[in-house]
Amino acid sequence: MQLHLLRHAEAEDTSSTGRDADRELTESGRKRMQALARAIASLDPQYDAILVSPYLRARQTAEPVAEVCGFDGELTQTAALLPSAHPEDVLHEVAAMSCQSVLLVGHQPHIGRLFGRLMTGRSNLEVPMKKAALAAFESSDRRFGSPELKFYLPPRILETLG
Repeated sequence: MQLHLLRHAEAEDTSSTGRDADRELTESGRKRMQALARAIASLDPQYDAILVSPYLRARQTAEPVAEVCGFDGELTQTAALLPSAHPEDVLHEVAAMSCQSVLLVGHQPHIGRLFGRLMTGRSNLEVPMKKAALAAFESSDRRFGSPELKFYLPPRILETLG
């Protein structure tokens, strides 16, 4: 099973509502995600599922990836990808799915703690991910007990692939 982690792209500092959940991608964040989506598609991920945080900027990051990758399902919103969520929560959700390739789109510090959990087995280690960075893990264990890091691609490297 493959698990891809994608941190949301550049977002506005504050939303018009003042709510963190309503922060949108900036214009440059949107443009960058269009280019990065093409780069991600060049990796031929063939996603069976795309899970996103309930925050707007995560959905806006995932949408161009889903479109360019030819994903024909619905984006699945989950509280297990909120910044304050425990990494094991989303891994339990993924384990319950019958998928071979899943994209998770979320935020720091959660996505970094999830990265740390996948690398070390400990959920208290945060591996910082740049905005719009992509990491891929592979495991034969549906609970990702001993996954292998396949790659970590910061956005500047992804851009060269697009």
